[in-house]
Amino acid sequence: MKTIVKGLLGFFSRRILHKYRPEIVAVTGSVGKTLAREAIYAVLKDELSVRQSYKNMNTEIGVPLVIIGFPKFPGKSIAAWLAVFTQALALLISRHNYPKVLILEMALDHPGDIEYLTRLAPPKIGVVTAIGSKYPVHVEFFKNADELVDEKMLVMTRVPKNGFAIINRDDAFIWKRRARVTAQTLSFGVSEKADLIARNIRIAQHLDPANKKLGLYFKLEHQGANVPIFLPGILGEHQANAALVAAAVGRAYDINLVTIAERLKNIRPIPGRMHLLKGIKDTLIIDDTYNASPAATQAALRTLGAIDSQGRKIAVLADMAELGPQTEAAHALIGKEVAAQGVDMLITVGEKAKMIADAAVRAGAAPENIFSFARAEEAGKFVQERMIPKDILLVKGSQSMRMERVVKEIMAEPLRAEELLVRQSKEWLRTP
Repeated sequence: MKTIVKGLLGFFSRRILHKYRPEIVAVTGSVGKTLAREAIYAVLKDELSVRQSYKNMNTEIGVPLVIIGFPKFPGKSIAAWLAVFTQALALLISRHNYPKVLILEMALDHPGDIEYLTRLAPPKIGVVTAIGSKYPVHVEFFKNADELVDEKMLVMTRVPKNGFAIINRDDAFIWKRRARVTAQTLSFGVSEKADLIARNIRIAQHLDPANKKLGLYFKLEHQGANVPIFLPGILGEHQANAALVAAAVGRAYDINLVTIAERLKNIRPIPGRMHLLKGIKDTLIIDDTYNASPAATQAALRTLGAIDSQGRKIAVLADMAELGPQTEAAHALIGKEVAAQGVDMLITVGEKAKMIADAAVRAGAAPENIFSFARAEEAGKFVQERMIPKDILLVKGSQSMRMERVVKEIMAEPLRAEELLVRQSKEWLRTP
């Protein structure tokens, strides 16, 4: 049945794209795809007619639904699927207003995913946000990490010569493959050799005294000009990449830097992705529970370490999935990072995450401040009892570990969980 649905979605999507000829901005990467997509949308939406991927619709089923303009997964509803294909047929039978630009997030879970998606929707602009680690997520389904990176690179190598590839100058996995790209290029990063450079990245309060909201601040430099960038509520130096990607795409559309900087202020934190929340007992929570890869977990820990806090820094970390033979080494890497960042208390969830605890102790963390649990609910109750005012907590783990349950246990406004947390639909809440 899935094969039939995939075939029908592909059939309609190709014909819709052929009829309306939108420009495709394709975004992939091991970390930062969603925020980059949101940032690109913020930069382009006042300039052009734009549609971006809905939520996590980034697969062989989700991307065609975005092309058709159907914002919800139909699931097992026959009526909903009939509505999808009726809508697709209507787009083909008569002329409709259709976006000039589609910003499509493309996920790579298994070999062939990006191959399929880039043939379905050939990109005019291609972005690989970052690989960031020799232990990329989903590597267990590939022969090795190089094979995984090579497939992600299709998002850029399939861009035509009159298009743009947006290249991460700081990421060795991406940069060493740049010769494969035939399109025009714009590079980004902190490297002095990048086309768009982020300087003086720091977590700061807004310079306006009336607005004390934390956020990410840096100076964006391009072709000798520079503008200040402030991303309210966005935490983590690695999150600057999203703004750099969006700025590069903006420049590809000839939008000036001042306008780009103003529009980037409209980016808002995404639930489960480095989202700063108020916790009980006058604490702060960095909710990064959407998913976990080694690169993203390292970056999140570095953010925790960089925040100037009067209280303790607590990391609540769960298993990282889909790492195959690299599972032990990847979890050990995170344990070393915990120790390096001077985390005051480490709580792990899951069997694999015990390897984080063991590695943290080997790297010098105090064993009396490390606690391990089998399930998120147990960890949540423990954390709630141990929290004290001014603590700041990072909560992160793979989707299957359901670490949003820890956040729900300790957040100051649990009645707003549906709005603020990931996986709060009826279907997810019924899932063990």
